[in-house]
Amino acid sequence: MSEPAARKAIRARRALAFALAAATAFSPMALASAQARPAPDSFADLAEGLLDSVVNISTSQNAPAQKEVTPPKAPEGSPFEEFFDEFFNKRNGQGGPQQRQRKQSSLGSGFVVDASGIVVTNNHVIDGADEIVVNFPDGTKLTAELVGKDAKTDIAVLRVKPTKPLKAVKFGDAQKLRVGDWVLAIGNPFGLGGSVSAGIVSARDRNINSGPYDNFIQTDAAINRGNSGGPLFNMSGEVVGINTAIISPSGGSIGIGFSVPANTAQPVVEQILKFGETRRGWIGVRIQQVTDDIAESLGVSGAEKGALIAGVNDDGPAAKGGIEVGDVVLKFDGKSVRDVRDLPRIVADTPIDREVEVVVLRKGKQETRKLTVGRLEEAEPKNAAEKTPPPAEEAKTGAALGLQFSSVTDELKTRFKLKPDAKGVVVTGVDDGSNAQEKNIQPGDMLIEVAQETVQTPADVAARIEALKKDGKKTALLLLANRQGDVRFVAVSID
Repeated sequence: MSEPAARKAIRARRALAFALAAATAFSPMALASAQARPAPDSFADLAEGLLDSVVNISTSQNAPAQKEVTPPKAPEGSPFEEFFDEFFNKRNGQGGPQQRQRKQSSLGSGFVVDASGIVVTNNHVIDGADEIVVNFPDGTKLTAELVGKDAKTDIAVLRVKPTKPLKAVKFGDAQKLRVGDWVLAIGNPFGLGGSVSAGIVSARDRNINSGPYDNFIQTDAAINRGNSGGPLFNMSGEVVGINTAIISPSGGSIGIGFSVPANTAQPVVEQILKFGETRRGWIGVRIQQVTDDIAESLGVSGAEKGALIAGVNDDGPAAKGGIEVGDVVLKFDGKSVRDVRDLPRIVADTPIDREVEVVVLRKGKQETRKLTVGRLEEAEPKNAAEKTPPPAEEAKTGAALGLQFSSVTDELKTRFKLKPDAKGVVVTGVDDGSNAQEKNIQPGDMLIEVAQETVQTPADVAARIEALKKDGKKTALLLLANRQGDVRFVAVSID
């Protein structure tokens, strides 16, 4: 073969190899492996089967009565006297000061969960309403009674009495949702009933600071005013969320909407139907976040940092079960506590009177405690108990970590308005620019523990800090109580 012919053959083989590689890379099989789930050609069939289960909810409320302004009087004998009297008598009945009520109305969405007439919506849609009317897609209007509501999760349950069975939808498992999954929102935006919008799950477990159990589904499916209380469906036609909030500077959808997950909503709905109210678990603790510096001080490693116990009610379930201030809850009733927001939700969803195992990290070692869950609504508010160190024998002072501190004296009690029974070590000064100042430690704070060891005197504080230095620790974990008795953990740099 001549040299030109050989070159042509090489180029031909290279071109064939490139074509085969390109065909393989863009083949349907290769694309299918790259895409977990293809986009549907249409949502029409899915929407058609769901529209009859989604309702519009209208409410009315009597606004506080307003006193009419006394009508002006025309000069006696004036040609306008008769006109004034006739005009204001028509407005006010017979004239003079009168009370008048004004009707306020609002619109929202909801969905049927039981064919007998059970409808779920948002609490804020019906809150304060004197009358609630459920409007069905076929034009039927039924007055609803409020079965129960829960402001903490923004859920309300209504009951209507239909003449024939309604078409109901079922709750699905929101835990199975993945970021990027398709979802469908149906509702009553701006009073336009039966509106369908599609989008994806943008994020999960969102905290928007609306309540203690925030774990919203974020979606870019169009949600507007009037969508509140409407369902968010997965591609199987199951309700995976209840649309409840949006972020929007204009009041319209900008692609950031939030839904209460079905796994949060369904137990609330079931409890309201059974008891007429919610019955949440309670263990009697106050918790705080395990920050990176606190995690280092406690020896917590990994992404799941747990919830740090900052206070324990004296006679609550946690105290009776041996939970102590400084414990880090890692697992509760077999469920992992990834961060501080997880524990309230897990405890609230735990059945009352159930005995559960709690895995805690205490002084670097895991321990398992057992406790019996109480009921939140029955718990009387009490200040979290704090460890009270024994009284100091004499007033002494010390300085460390950018702090000045002293044993409690009568003079310090007066200066910082401390409680009469205050004992232990009181912070008397904080160095400007110190890490302690950055952590908002204030003069008058009581120093209770250093590195999870009770301190009684300034000498105890100095000794604990020296021990930490010898152990090569970079931070000292302090347990502090403010003048109101609220306790918190703070990790302060030793250097």
